[in-house]
Order: sequence, then C-alpha cells, then structure tokens
Amino acid sequence: MATPDQLGFRFRPPERRVWTVRALVSSVRSHIEQEFSDCWVEGEISNLRMPDSGHLYFTLKEESSQIRVVMFRSSAKLLRFRPENGLHVTVRGRITVYEDRGELQISAEFMEPKGAGALQLAFEQLRARLQAEGLFEAARKKAIPPLPQRIGVITSPQGAALRDVLNILARRHHSANVLIYPAQVQGDSAPSEVMAGIRHFNLPVASEALAVEVIIIARGGGSVEDLACFNHEGLARAVANSKIPVISAIGHETDFTIIDFVADLRAPTPSAAAELVIRSRQEIEGQAEEIYRRLERAIRYRLLMARQELTGHAQHGAFARMMDGIHRRQQKLDDQRFRLEKVQRALLQVIHRRLETVSSAIRHYDARRRLATVRQQLEAQVTNLAAAAHHHLLEDRGQLERWVASLEALSPVAILNRGYALVFDASGTLVKDSSQLAAGDSISARLARGRIQARVTSTEDEPTRPESGT
Repeated sequence: MATPDQLGFRFRPPERRVWTVRALVSSVRSHIEQEFSDCWVEGEISNLRMPDSGHLYFTLKEESSQIRVVMFRSSAKLLRFRPENGLHVTVRGRITVYEDRGELQISAEFMEPKGAGALQLAFEQLRARLQAEGLFEAARKKAIPPLPQRIGVITSPQGAALRDVLNILARRHHSANVLIYPAQVQGDSAPSEVMAGIRHFNLPVASEALAVEVIIIARGGGSVEDLACFNHEGLARAVANSKIPVISAIGHETDFTIIDFVADLRAPTPSAAAELVIRSRQEIEGQAEEIYRRLERAIRYRLLMARQELTGHAQHGAFARMMDGIHRRQQKLDDQRFRLEKVQRALLQVIHRRLETVSSAIRHYDARRRLATVRQQLEAQVTNLAAAAHHHLLEDRGQLERWVASLEALSPVAILNRGYALVFDASGTLVKDSSQLAAGDSISARLARGRIQARVTSTEDEPTRPESGT
C-alpha cells in the first residue's frame, strides 16, 4: 500500500495561536454577550454590598451554583424595594465577563422579589423600619383642632378629591378658609411636590391669623402603582416632622399607604377627611342647644329649691312683721306720691297762666318801633364818641409835636449840625481840655454825619488844625 509521501501528500502540523489573557477574556465576553444579551435568572441574594457610589454588588446563588451580579446606580435607583441578603429574587440583564478578574457576572437592569411584588415588599420594609423608629406611635401624634378656621389642602387642582373636599367644607361650615397647594399626586415627582407643600404650610407667617391649623393630603382612588408615591420615606418623615397636624386622605377605605400610619389622623377617603377635619354647624348648634337645655334645667331646679327655702323663711313671724311694716311704708309712699303729683299739677297750672299772660303782652308789643328808637340813640352816641376821640387825638398830637421840638433843641446831634464836633482820646474819653492830650496822641472826632481819626501835633492854647489820619 502506498504511503502519503508516495501519493504526493505532505503532512503539515496545525498552526499554533497564542492568545493574550485580555484578548481571550475580551473575545469570550463578546461571544457570551451576543448569546446572552437578555436573560432572566432566579436565585437568592448573598454577599450584598451597597457602597456610596450607589451601585449594587451581590451574588445570586442556589444550592450548588452561584454567579456574581452588578447593578449600576442608574438601574438601582429605580428599585421599588430594598435588597437584602437571603431575599429570593428574579434578575433580568445580560451575561458578561469582568475582564480584570475573568469572572462571569450578570449586569442587571431589573430586579423583582420572588413571590410578593416589589411595591408590596418595599411597603413592608419601609413600614417595619419606620415602626421600629416609633413614628407610628399614638403618643407622638398631634390632636386635630375641633373647629379650624384655616385648612391647608395638598392635592391636584384637577382632581375630583379637591372638589369633594371643598363641597363638603362649604356645606358643613362655610366660614372655614381653605388654602390649596397644587401638587402632583402620582408619578416620580409627586413625593417632592407634596413635601414642598408641607414645608410651605409650616413656614413662619407674619400673623397667627394667617397660619394654617391643619393640613389635608388628598388623592382619589387608584391602583397600587398609582398610590406608590405615598410610600416614599422622605415624604413619611416630612409628615412626621410637621408642626401642623396632618390628615392623610389617600385612595379608598381599603387602600393603605405609609403616610396613613405616620399622619396624625387617617381618613378613609378625601370626603371623609373633610367631614373629620371640621364639625358641622348642625352638630355644634345641637350641642349648644343641649348645653342650653341642661343649663336651663339646672337653673330652674336651683330657683325651685331657693323658692322653697324662701317660702319656709317667709312663714316665720319675724318676716310677717317685716312684711307688715313694708306694706305700711309702701302705702305711705303712695300717699306722698299722690300729694306730690297734686302739688305739681297746681304749680304747672299757675305757670301755664303766667305764660299765657306774657304771651298776650308780647303779642301787643310793637318791637320794631322800640328797635328804631334804640338804633337812633345808638347812632347818636357813636357820633359823639367819634367826635370826642378825634378832638382828643388832635390834642395829643399837638402835645407830642411840642415835646419833639424840645427834644430836638436839647439834642447833641442838633449842636453838631451847626458845625461843632465831639473829640475823644484813644480810650474813648471825651476831651474837654487840651491839657488832656499830648503831641502824638491819637484822637477821634464825632461829627454830625460820620467820624474821623487824627493825631495831635501840638497842644497850644489856641486851636490848631489836627493832622488828618486814616
């Protein structure tokens, strides 16, 4: 038989391909990610780590197998529940390889608990945690004022819950003032908007008359998913920290949310919240009427007892004698009053007759002629008074002119007007003798109009013209 060499074939060994570790791991990862790009895996959580970065790292295991799982922050923040070790879950994601360690892992995008739904599990977890902190205790809850005048309502302006609340408040007590804070009551933004409303109503106000006395958080019925926004931990703590009493009115009577346990009062429906927050006017009037009747019965009973006691005292002999004396004095008082009225009527008749006499005299008296005579006398007296005053003023004026002429004749200024002057030395003393001055002394002269300064050149007996100065 011929060999392969005889037949013309030549044996060639296979080529050797050498991989780097990273290239091999990268190639395996690509094949796995293409094959398992979207898969569901069920198992139990163990070795759970939740660092500050917000990512989740844990191992998904069963009896004899396990695989690592990573859920990045963008997906982890959408979870409706809090993952815990030992929790049986179903994870959806893609299978990949972590190249730094060459480990197979699941990059999870969605996770839900096995059995109970995620929303229910999150609800139970949050309720257990807040209950352990004592936020559900009745001792910390504030009393609802029986008849508030200002009510704050946090709800959607377009919702039917608001119309129900306003209709009932208007029917039961129209004097209540309602302040509405519009907020979303469904979706991811609902918790933050409701918390903003609670903070708004708790802000200090300029006057106590403007402060809200109670807050109602209202929303109509809906599915568990629709009401899930009221299971928010931050919202529950905001309700617990509110200084103003809070009434939760979420959904129907069978619906429960976390804030129902934290609120100071839980109402089955928004309409029930309006009925609970304020007592009806008929109820208040009924209670007032009942108190009035009880008070009336008590007063009547006290009066009856007092009358019986007074009757017993009145039957005593001393009271009989006292009443006899009172009756006599009353009779005497009536007699004196009759006599006084008789005297007053007589006096009034006398005054009436005098008044008629005076009225008759006035009717026959010509007042205009009397007034004309008085006016003539008054005008004559005014004329005489004016003439006497004019004569007196003329005499006073003549006397004044004579006094003025005498004063002007004796005035030093008049003497100066005739050419004379008054000379004063440097100290301001009037110079009457030339011996008071010496050559070189400064002098001043007062003229009729003005003053001059000069210096003495000589002091001879005969007058010498002084040298002009400045």
